[in-house]
Amino acid sequence: MPKSDRANSTETIPTRRRVPLASPPAWIKPELAKLVERAPDGPDWLHELKLDGYRMHAGLDEGKAQILTRRGNDWTEKYLAIVKSIAGLPAQNAYLDGELCGVLADGRTVFYLIQNATDTGEGSLVFFLYDLLFLDGENLTALPLVDRKARLASLLDGAPDSLRYNDHQIGHGPAFHRLACEHGVEGIVSKRTNGRYEPDRRTWLKIKCLNREEFVVVGWSDPEGSRHRIGSLLLGYYTPEGKLIYAGRVGTGMPVAELERLWHRLQPLVVDKMPLA
Repeated sequence: MPKSDRANSTETIPTRRRVPLASPPAWIKPELAKLVERAPDGPDWLHELKLDGYRMHAGLDEGKAQILTRRGNDWTEKYLAIVKSIAGLPAQNAYLDGELCGVLADGRTVFYLIQNATDTGEGSLVFFLYDLLFLDGENLTALPLVDRKARLASLLDGAPDSLRYNDHQIGHGPAFHRLACEHGVEGIVSKRTNGRYEPDRRTWLKIKCLNREEFVVVGWSDPEGSRHRIGSLLLGYYTPEGKLIYAGRVGTGMPVAELERLWHRLQPLVVDKMPLA
């Protein structure tokens, strides 16, 4: 078209419009893990380090991010620095599964560090991510786990240090578990490499490094010397008949900030009647 004619032309050049993508679900029930004594072997299983933190889901939609507990409660306002990192991921929308942790200098995760950060607003936290359930309008839950993790690793490439990909070992489950225990971590989680994400089902396996029993905190002793707030915790356990039996006392081994937090948490729970059978 000659230049003079182009100026008078009514022809329009089509513009490319951004097509909105389907948003991720508001909340997906987490897949759960079953406690077993021995790690499975063979190439059909992958194994991750078991983390000591809060199980969390994260949602991202059109630049807005939120963090949800394993029961679907919105904890976005508690962890704004982590939320900001999620909002900066290179995706229009996404839904991620992982564990929010406090990390020691040697790389191990410790629960009391995240608790202190929750209470004081201080301290650095890391969101370890091990599954990707939704990405840019696509539901990924039916894909094999190894494919979901590959896409997750790609999504997290170049992400801030507060977001970390939780890597895995394929095969050699018993050996991986033994090495994990030698390094003082809590245990491992084993998952089928081709497994789909099955909400609210215990299709993953967890293998701990220590034989543990759950006890009820039934009281505490007064501190002695330079101890702060609490001397020892008094423990109990329930019999099959439902009776609460005294199990003994245990030293806390907690730092002062954690003892202070625990003492304040226990005060409203004080009762006049002895709870033990």
